[in-house]
Amino acid sequence: MATFLYRIGRWAFRRRRLVGGLWLGALLLALAAAAMAPAGEEEDLSMPGTESQKAFDLLDERFPESNSQGAEARLVFRAPDGQRVTARENKAAVQDTLGSLDGGDQVASTTDPYESGAVSEDGTIAYSTITYTEGAVDLTESTKSALEDAANQARDAGLTVEIGGSALDAEEEPGGTTELIGVAVAAVVLVLALGSLVAAGLSLLTALLGVAIAFGLVSALAVPLGLTSTVAILALMLGLAVGIDYALFITSRFRDECAQGSEPEEAAGRAVGTAGSAVVFAGATVFIALVGLGVVGIPELTKIGMGGAGAVALAVLVALTLVPALFGLFGRRILPRAHRKASSDRRSGGEGPHPVPTAAGRPGLSTRWARFVLRRPVAVLMIAGLGLGAVALPALSLELGLPGDESKSVETTQRRAYDLLSEGFGPGFNGPLTVVVDTSASSGDADTRSTTNQVVKTVRGVDGVASVGDPVLSRTKDTAILTAVPRTAPNSGETKDLVHAIRGAVSGVEADTGATILVTGTTAMNIDISEAMSDALIPYLTVVIGLAVLLLLVVFRSVLVPVKAALGFLLSVGAAFGVLVAVFQWGWAADLLGIEQTGPVMSLMPILIIGIVFGLAMDYEVFLLTRMREAHVHGASPGEAIVGGFRHSGRVVAAAAIIMISVFAGFVGMSSPTIQTMGVGLAAAVLFDAFVVRMAIVPAVLALLGHRAWWLPRILDRVLPNVDIEGEALTRRVPASATVPDTAVPPLPVGRHQG
Repeated sequence: MATFLYRIGRWAFRRRRLVGGLWLGALLLALAAAAMAPAGEEEDLSMPGTESQKAFDLLDERFPESNSQGAEARLVFRAPDGQRVTARENKAAVQDTLGSLDGGDQVASTTDPYESGAVSEDGTIAYSTITYTEGAVDLTESTKSALEDAANQARDAGLTVEIGGSALDAEEEPGGTTELIGVAVAAVVLVLALGSLVAAGLSLLTALLGVAIAFGLVSALAVPLGLTSTVAILALMLGLAVGIDYALFITSRFRDECAQGSEPEEAAGRAVGTAGSAVVFAGATVFIALVGLGVVGIPELTKIGMGGAGAVALAVLVALTLVPALFGLFGRRILPRAHRKASSDRRSGGEGPHPVPTAAGRPGLSTRWARFVLRRPVAVLMIAGLGLGAVALPALSLELGLPGDESKSVETTQRRAYDLLSEGFGPGFNGPLTVVVDTSASSGDADTRSTTNQVVKTVRGVDGVASVGDPVLSRTKDTAILTAVPRTAPNSGETKDLVHAIRGAVSGVEADTGATILVTGTTAMNIDISEAMSDALIPYLTVVIGLAVLLLLVVFRSVLVPVKAALGFLLSVGAAFGVLVAVFQWGWAADLLGIEQTGPVMSLMPILIIGIVFGLAMDYEVFLLTRMREAHVHGASPGEAIVGGFRHSGRVVAAAAIIMISVFAGFVGMSSPTIQTMGVGLAAAVLFDAFVVRMAIVPAVLALLGHRAWWLPRILDRVLPNVDIEGEALTRRVPASATVPDTAVPPLPVGRHQG
């Protein structure tokens, strides 16, 4: 691999204008496609195979005149202080408001609160349900505007009016202030790490180009593939983070090669051949882990994984081709000023390239830290391991759920409508359950009504049910729907238990009548998805850990290094889950992060974070241990190999981690609970993995293992392929003076690249 990538690096360096032009053309095409494509919209979350999804599918079949997952809005009215909503003036205002909506475009029906009994016991709050013929993603702007205008009409009459439901749900748009702060921090870190504005700008430029192409492609494919805003934001988040990191690693290796006396073209080839090999492997691990999300069976999670994987693949391609092409454009200006001056002085004296002398004196921070760990490996291992274990303890209380209106900011009308309904009708009113009774296996209207009556009686007898509405029959009289309102809030553990209790209670009716009885609704769907995620968590984690061990076994040709890496990954993920529980369930530092409502952790987050963090953890493992193995292969002692690895890669890995943390943390300021959870979880996981696991636990374990760390049984040594990630083949087969045949574009003299 190293030799092949070496040739790619040199080719891109020489054909820099062609490579740059191709990437610029790809950017323009992606942006043009995005501009011409219709805007993508959110889709309802579904989980094929669950009871709630089967019920939704049955409702679509038996009630074709309505959309079981169509948009719904609740206009919640509150009378002024000291008045009742049933007063003549207030009642007239409510009915006028509903009259302006009834029969409107895309409106299926509106309910009169005075006829349906949707008035609170104290008479201060009432609500009307507006159902639409289309799902929330298909509502037009004029339909949404009509709803808001109706609410304003009632407000003008003196009523307090809020709008709940899915009708006004909007996509989250990237591009806020906090994201820009994250990019700014990344830029500062790049300048400090590379010591050159040109080198820092190169890394940012290539990452932003890859992200722009990925974002354009996601936008262009949003409608045909059903990609949501979450897919686009994750592609932006991941593409930016790994794009900067991958460019940083290759640029850092290029600077090292130049400092050792290589010509820029040769340095570009060797940088792509060595650091580029690590980039390919690291990107492949992220790609595989994200694509693997498709095995969970949730279409939205599959799309999120595919979008993120595509962004990572683009980042790898950009790093392997555009980065060395820009080396050709900027040449030695990428080096720090002192290195450029020393190199210029030697060339003016007629000397050929020689290593740039390094400043004598105190070793760098990375070297001093590595030596400290070597002196006290047991103490470092105990402190780091116990510390991560303590942070991970809250993960034992992890509860999964899906965010609803209760998780939104109190500044939104949806959250205020939720609070008004809870106040007037009880917390369970915001999460009604739909019970579907299918008697198609029986015959006759009487059978359907008799079975439904049994179901109503049974459900009413379940502890925790506040009320059960009158059943509604389908046109064919073989299916009935009834609504059960819990006493507890939608995301509470009691409501989860209630859903299981109802399903257990109606199973007796099923056995007696032969009917099929299904419990569904948004609340039941959320519960089913959360349980499916919990069930899939351990199998998915097992697959990811197994993949990590296998890949690292091939790369480092060691048995113990992969096992250590897998255990370290588990510690990082456990600690990240602990942070999520502490922040989003317990409310620790929630105000500081702008999180206004605590509750269960988003159901999709654990598996999504495992998939992403797996790849990122392998990034740091590969970049740090590659230099250690390189030193070990060349005869260094275990301690010298550890110090050498930190001397060459410690600072770069630390800078890459800070950049990634900054980018992820920049998304915490968005209002979407999904993106907030993702930002906090990923930032915490990278922090723990890079600075505790890779910087402390890894060298401590390697120090204790000594030569045994690199042990590989002979049978595996013969069977495993040699991927040569540290570039040994370059030393044996590619001498420094070697060139890739290219008669069209001869190598440029070094002087042409001077800054």
